[in-house]
Amino acid sequence: MRASGTVCRVTSVLPLFALVVLASVPLTLAQSAPQLPPRSTPPPITQQAPQPAPAQQDGEQPAAQQPITGTPAEDQSGMFVFKKQVEEVVLHATVVDAEQHLVTGLARNDFSVFQHGVPQAITSFRREDIPVEMGIVIDNSGSMRDKRDKVSQAVMDLIRASNPQDEVFVVNFGTESYLDQDFTSDPHLLEAALHQVSARGSTALYDAVVASAVHLKNDTRLDKKVLLVITDGQDNMSQQTLQEAERRLQQANGPTLYAIGLLGVQGRGRDALQSVAQGTGGVAYFPDTLDEVNDIARTIAHDIRSQYIIAYKPTNQNAKPGYESVQVQAHAPGYSQLTVRTRTGYYPPEGSH
Repeated sequence: MRASGTVCRVTSVLPLFALVVLASVPLTLAQSAPQLPPRSTPPPITQQAPQPAPAQQDGEQPAAQQPITGTPAEDQSGMFVFKKQVEEVVLHATVVDAEQHLVTGLARNDFSVFQHGVPQAITSFRREDIPVEMGIVIDNSGSMRDKRDKVSQAVMDLIRASNPQDEVFVVNFGTESYLDQDFTSDPHLLEAALHQVSARGSTALYDAVVASAVHLKNDTRLDKKVLLVITDGQDNMSQQTLQEAERRLQQANGPTLYAIGLLGVQGRGRDALQSVAQGTGGVAYFPDTLDEVNDIARTIAHDIRSQYIIAYKPTNQNAKPGYESVQVQAHAPGYSQLTVRTRTGYYPPEGSH
């Protein structure tokens, strides 16, 4: 098994639309208002233009699952959060040692944060297992036909090893993307959605990633966002580009992305998965056999549940809106080398400068 990983996003709240029970719902990127077709046809999931959410009132206390900094409700990303007066960044970080073992016992003073190379003062720090919102995005193209059973089994292993309060949705994609199960904590519903297999068509990977990232942003109940993408080929059908997908993931509400590139993912396909995962603080895995996918799924679940939450207030943002690079380092007695995986940067929301 080979893994690739490296050492946080613009906020909008979009409405969720009703899911027809046990029906495959097309997940599209249309900008028009949603139209509900006759019940005989599965209603499409469409994305409206972003609408601002109501601001938090003075003195209002954050809800249990709001960001640790007590920021406004519209900024419940759990990655980093912005206020109008004081901009604050919240990072989720995984730390591994030289042997790639998770390191979970570090203290606040063991970390250093840099933005554009300038040290930043950490304003808040903690490590605990909090529920996440997760999108499971699985290649359903023709080449996946003989792989889906083992992939579905591995995904169920991940779900069982995850926090039982996680909210998970399932997207199967080929030429088009279908939301086969909206947010739920019910493993039985998720298992049923994983068996909505057609295994035909081409691979519109970037369209599926962008649509799924937007769908994650639609729901603000939980702060922490994760995407798991599983595919056996490179994109050959999307209207979105790799660069557009990366920018979407690097917005203020972008999720951490983990990817599993199955047999046959080579060249540009492998590079694309590595790029989108690394930029968000996630990991791209490339198993040599399908039998390795179960172990990878459990590793991802453990990774998600073992992260540090680090907040800081940027002191040196660009005068003009643009990409803000971020680096986090860790040093602690007894460790010769520690690697921190977190976002490599972010695009601030408009009006934050």
